[in-house]
Amino acid sequence: MNLQDLRREYSQGTLDSGDLDPSPFKQFNQWLEQAQQAGFSPDASAMVVATVGDDGQPSQRMVLLKQLDERGFVFFTNLESRKAREIQHNPRTSLHFPWHPMERQVIVYGQAESLSVDDARRYFQSRPRASQIAAWASQQSRKVASRAALEQAVADIEARYPGEEPLPLPEFWGGFRVVPQQIEFWQGRRNRLHDRLVYTRQDNDAWQIERLQP
Repeated sequence: MNLQDLRREYSQGTLDSGDLDPSPFKQFNQWLEQAQQAGFSPDASAMVVATVGDDGQPSQRMVLLKQLDERGFVFFTNLESRKAREIQHNPRTSLHFPWHPMERQVIVYGQAESLSVDDARRYFQSRPRASQIAAWASQQSRKVASRAALEQAVADIEARYPGEEPLPLPEFWGGFRVVPQQIEFWQGRRNRLHDRLVYTRQDNDAWQIERLQP
């Protein structure tokens, strides 16, 4: 395979400032709905979360966007995971929504803040029971001796919480809201002259829209 020969033209759409809603959140919802209608669902809400460790090493992982309003973008996780520990050290966070078949991307730059225990419990207990059990069983990002050891941990939690009632919220599980300072909407164009429009939050919480060079 010659990687230098792998390329294609982007020709599905254009993006101008006049096409954008004054609110980046409303604009994001429009693109998210279009991604779902294009057949992405449920993966349209999948996003890359990028954080930085105390040694300066960035790390990334895919998670699912679970809530969105004008306060920001919400996801949930084990609070002892690598991403949570890095956020607690450095709340600066970036999100990336890669909608490649639509030749679109959205990139969010902001700071993560912790959700309340009540918010975390409400979402946790709405998850499928098997997902609740998995959250209890997994010491996320920690080493494990084998797959069998992980499956045994699941069996132990199933025995600990028999029945069909929702499990209690683990004290090590919660959520974060990424409060954006910038949100970039990227639309592929021919000859790599892509459209990049970025919203930047102003001191009065209004949003300024500017075009970036591709």
